[in-house]
Amino acid sequence: MHISTDSYYKKRLTFFKWRHESTLVNKVVLALFMALITGFMAQIIIPLPWTPVPVTGQTFAVLMAGIVLGRYWGGISQILYIGIGILGVPWFAGMQGGYGAVLGATGGYLIGFILAALFLGHLTDKYINSRSFTPMLGLMLFANFALIYIPGLIGLGAWMYFVKGSMPTLWTLLVMGLIPFIIGDLFKIGGAAALTKAITPKETFNNEADIESSSKWRIF
Repeated sequence: MHISTDSYYKKRLTFFKWRHESTLVNKVVLALFMALITGFMAQIIIPLPWTPVPVTGQTFAVLMAGIVLGRYWGGISQILYIGIGILGVPWFAGMQGGYGAVLGATGGYLIGFILAALFLGHLTDKYINSRSFTPMLGLMLFANFALIYIPGLIGLGAWMYFVKGSMPTLWTLLVMGLIPFIIGDLFKIGGAAALTKAITPKETFNNEADIESSSKWRIF
């Protein structure tokens, strides 16, 4: 069945306007759905022998949670993901559940998921021009490598300190918790930015701050 370009643009605007104006119940359901997607993507895993931090697909879901759910609710979806996992649902990486995963080597990254989804959701809803490929690529690079990896590395360092009794060097932390993941993350970020450009409306649905100057992208 052929779908015209105009019809496609209308449908994506209708969805984003609907989820912005939707009821609390619908927003909770959407957040639970994105938490489920995050848990599913967490099972796409490649363990690395020199680090307790595995390669997973869940950061793609985290980045898209902010885009799809928008302000607050992208972050809430990750809070639900972590909270339900703590209660025992085995949807953390490697089919793990319980509070041990949050207190373990990857706990800091989980906190970063909330920050990244909140950040991207806020800007996606507030600025029309953040929804284009180039600005979104920059925003996702920052969200991934600053908002996820900084708390992730801090958490990894704390875990190593309590397990081994000494604080690891910065280089050790980078080798274990950042450097092996850069190439894969760049692919995920590029794909997420391209998907964002395709699925987000370039028209207003939320009285965006840059309605009058949408040809000039800005953050603040």
